[in-house]
This record gives sequence, C-alpha cells and structure tokens, in this order.
Amino acid sequence: MANISTQESLSISLKALWANKLRSFLTLLGIIIGVMTVIAIVSIISGLNNYVETKLFNMGSHDFTLNRMPSIITSFEEWKKYSKRKKIEYEDYEAVKKYCTSCHLVGARASSSGTVKYKDKYLDDVRISGYTENDTEILGNLELESGRSFQKSDLLERMPVAIIGWDLREQLFPGIDPIGKTFWAKQNIYRVIGVGEKKGKVLGMSQDNYVIVPLTTFFKDFGARRRNFEVTVSTKSPEAMESAQEEVRQIIRSRRKLMGNMEDDFAIETQETFMDFYRKTTGALYIGMVVISSISLLVGGIVIMNIMLVSVTERVKEIGLRKAIGARRRDILFQFLIEALMLSFIGGLLGILLGFSIAKAITAATGFPSSVELWSILTGLAIAGVVGLFAGIYPANKAAKLDPVIAIRME
Repeated sequence: MANISTQESLSISLKALWANKLRSFLTLLGIIIGVMTVIAIVSIISGLNNYVETKLFNMGSHDFTLNRMPSIITSFEEWKKYSKRKKIEYEDYEAVKKYCTSCHLVGARASSSGTVKYKDKYLDDVRISGYTENDTEILGNLELESGRSFQKSDLLERMPVAIIGWDLREQLFPGIDPIGKTFWAKQNIYRVIGVGEKKGKVLGMSQDNYVIVPLTTFFKDFGARRRNFEVTVSTKSPEAMESAQEEVRQIIRSRRKLMGNMEDDFAIETQETFMDFYRKTTGALYIGMVVISSISLLVGGIVIMNIMLVSVTERVKEIGLRKAIGARRRDILFQFLIEALMLSFIGGLLGILLGFSIAKAITAATGFPSSVELWSILTGLAIAGVVGLFAGIYPANKAAKLDPVIAIRME
C-alpha cells in the first residue's frame, strides 16, 4: 500500500461522493450555475455573430443608406429630437442619383403595412415596401429562392408585380408554386414574380413577412410621395465610400439650405454603424456573463472547499489508518484533490448540458440564433477544473498533514 494508483484514488473518491449524493449535488450547484451561464451566453453570442456576419448587417463594405433618423435610437430624448426632422423625399433620391458622381448605384425605398389575402387565406401586419430596380442589388439582402427581381420596365410601366417573403409563401400558398399567382395587399392586386429566401426570426420577429412592389407602383397605390424614403447607395469600391458619403451629405445639406455650422438633420449609415452598436451590446453581455459566472464560481469554490473540509473531518480515522499502513502524504493529498476535481468536472459537465439546453430553448422560443462552439466546451471544463483545483488544495493539504497516531485515536 506504499503506492496508491490513480485508479484506486478515483475509485475511493467516487465511493466517497456517492455515499453523500445529496451533499455532493448541493456542492455542485455553484459550479453548475457558473458554467451554465458561460455556455448559454457564449452559445447565443456565437450564433448571433454568425447571423450578423451572414444575414443581418449584410449591407456590404461599400454600401450605405440615407435616412431621416438613425436606425438605432437608444433614448426617448433622441427619438423626440430626430422625429422633428424633415422627411427624406423622392426629390432627394433624384438629386443624389443625378449629382453624386462617386455613387455607382442609387435606389430608394418606401414602406407601409397591411393585410395580404389569397383566396380564403390572409396574413395581417405584413410589411409592404416599394423598391427601385437597383435596391435588390445595393444592400444585397434580397436573395431569391425562386422567380426574378424587378426590371426597369416594371417601374416604367408601374406593373402590379411583387416579390413575397417566405411567410407568405408558406401561409398563403401552401403546397403550390406562388409564381404567377395573384393576391390582394390592402385594396390592390399584385402578381407574384419572385419569392425571397427564408431568413427566419431575429429577437422573435420574423424577417420573412413582407411584400415588395416596384416603387412607382407603390406611388400609384399608396400615395408614397408623402411618405418618408430611404435612399440606398452603392459605390464601386470601399475606397470610394468616403467621397460618396461626403457628396451625398453636401447634396442634401444644399437642398435643405443648411449653413456650415449647422448639424446634419439626416442620417447616413454604413455597415460599421450597426457593427459598432452590435459590438458594444455584445461587449456588455460578455461583461455581465463574466460578473455573474465569477460570483457563481466563487461561491461554488467556497462550497467545495467547505464540503471537502467536512469530509476530511468525517474521515480522519480512515486517513490515519491509511497513513499507518504506508500511504504517503502525497497519496492523501492526491486523493482529496481528485475528489475536488471530480466534483468540479461533474458540475462543469452538467453546466455545459444545461447551458446548451437553455440556449437552444431560447432559440426555439424566440428565434434568437445560437451556436455550439467547441472552444466554449473546453473553456467551461477548464474553468471548472481550475475552481476545483484551488478549492481542493487547502482541504487536501490539511488531510495530508494529519498525524496517523492522533488521527486513529480520535473519536
């Protein structure tokens, strides 16, 4: 018995843990909560990163938009300030298209909403937008599953044609090809020429609940010249972006007669506008994750240390007997460290499973994307191992220092 193998230490540790199942489980809670928090938030943020990179903010490195207000408003005071601004008009779009020499493609959009109907089926609160033929190319976010995009003739002749989102395809045209079918949008009839690819949900909101018609058709049916427009611009290269934005800024300032010291009363936004906000938001989530998980892991480590100290006290005679028949100090130290590490790793594994389950449940309930990353699993296990190691050092050292004669005599 002079040397105790790792296998023997594991066997002894498992028996000790199993003998006190409830206590072992309660000991694991802090580790479980800490690791679960890390895994759940990392899974959601990783999934969101993938979605952002491929779908959500895919304006392109050389595209930008001109709007009345910024897309991201963080306070009611900002909203009040921006809501007083003059609307972007169709004439602004025409001026940008005519005078911006650095702009490669220029488009314009306007939106409304209403009920869409096909035979006895209908869908409420559908986003109905008017696009120019360039808009499907500029921002690159109208990828078609079938059919075609708008042509110049569709706008010149104000054709009653439409591109529909995946929600309309599934709910109004189940089991049939919608291309060529006619449907009602508010009081107007349109013929389907294209179906957008499915995008899914973001924050519980569907990205596929839309109808897009030619902008001139939108004018005719909805009187859109009184509405606010979004002007979309594409340049030939990222390098041309800065000069194009400055040209657009000066064109609109000139039209609005803004003097040199007056601030812009419109918003020009690029992909970086959204990405900066996104980075700040996810950065705050990461900080929150670190704080919450650190507190949970600290509590878990303290609990493991205390439970291990109790275990040492309860097993004093066992320790003394083992040392008396040849177990070395490092054997005892190793055994109790193994017990602490096993507690942490079991807690870490349970935390990983719960974290992934929570992330997937959130995805199923809200459509918020999540992604399982191998590095997050390894990080969770590493964190659990470190906590177990540090929490177990003091109790293991105390057990290893026990005098075998005194330990055997203790009642």
